[in-house]
Amino acid sequence: MNSGQLSEKMMGLVLANGEMKRVVDVRSDTVTKPTDAMRVAMAQAQVDDDVLCSDPTAATLQQQMAKIMGKEAALFVPSGTMGNLISVLVHCEVRGSEVIVGSNSHIHVYENGGISTIGHVYPHLVENETDGTMDIKKVEAAIRPSGGDDMYYATTRLICIENTHANSGGRCITAEYTDKIGELAKHHGLKLHVDGARIFNASTALGVPVDRLVQAADSVSVCLSKGLGAPVGTVIVGSHEFIAKAKKLRKTLGGGMRQVGVLCAAGLIALNDMVGRLREDHKNCRILAESLNAIDGFHVRLDAVETNIVFVDLSVDSAFGAEELCEAMKEKGILFMPVGHMRFRLVTHHQISEDDVRYAIACFRDISVRLQTRRKIT
Repeated sequence: MNSGQLSEKMMGLVLANGEMKRVVDVRSDTVTKPTDAMRVAMAQAQVDDDVLCSDPTAATLQQQMAKIMGKEAALFVPSGTMGNLISVLVHCEVRGSEVIVGSNSHIHVYENGGISTIGHVYPHLVENETDGTMDIKKVEAAIRPSGGDDMYYATTRLICIENTHANSGGRCITAEYTDKIGELAKHHGLKLHVDGARIFNASTALGVPVDRLVQAADSVSVCLSKGLGAPVGTVIVGSHEFIAKAKKLRKTLGGGMRQVGVLCAAGLIALNDMVGRLREDHKNCRILAESLNAIDGFHVRLDAVETNIVFVDLSVDSAFGAEELCEAMKEKGILFMPVGHMRFRLVTHHQISEDDVRYAIACFRDISVRLQTRRKIT
């Protein structure tokens, strides 16, 4: 067995107090390690200076992603946050611009306010519905008027949607909904950007080709290091003109990375090998959701579990909170994220097997009973 195979064999085990202890890490699908195939591809990648547009592996990845997404061109960037920032800034290059974005979207909540602090773009928030969409009537109402009164307002130039919608539990945004938002944007002379960090999860769950899901979009950011398991990177896609402007902004933001083919090689493996197995992550997430929902004091909205993310709410009379449960579960090697005092999140990925899921479920049952009993005694 070579070292790469040994690394995969040992996945899920750590050395603790001299004993091997199993670890099931469901904090996010960003925690995965590169596969053996990715490591080999990275080691053997053909590279050159990508800032000079001459890295062959980067070019291959970008061409392949553009074709898959049904767009003219693509650009590799270090992260989804940078991809979204660049996309917003390209579409809103005039100062005083405004973007309509969901109140619970990743761009608004988790990206450090970059569109405002760096891009001077004003976010006009529309409430996200429980399924991750925004009411189209509310979106239209948020578009600033043009004409005699426009001197008072920021100029609306862009609408952003997210697919899948992470804070709604990995919910899928349909092609039909995206078409309607795209039609609205076009009618008002606006652009549409899709934060497609997990767009392949949406495609898999809906059974709809990924290019169809983003057909109405002017730009899309696609993450390689979430469900697809690459160690680094996002690819943004759009028109030739959009990508030319994006490339300059990438350089401005420090994202020009020279021999980037080393990273793009892993991205190609992710794109070619990992998309087809996403349904396994979805199946494991469903098992996790249904089993946790059956534990006394735990509640999961099963109709909201569509891909690889599950949110679990603790009952209001629970003897313990999410943070306490999280700490106690670490003793069993189960790692997950509390997202509030009485709520936690779990995310399945390609290094979580069905056996891992069933082990985690048994641990949740054991620890929840222990915490309840301890609280009653004290």
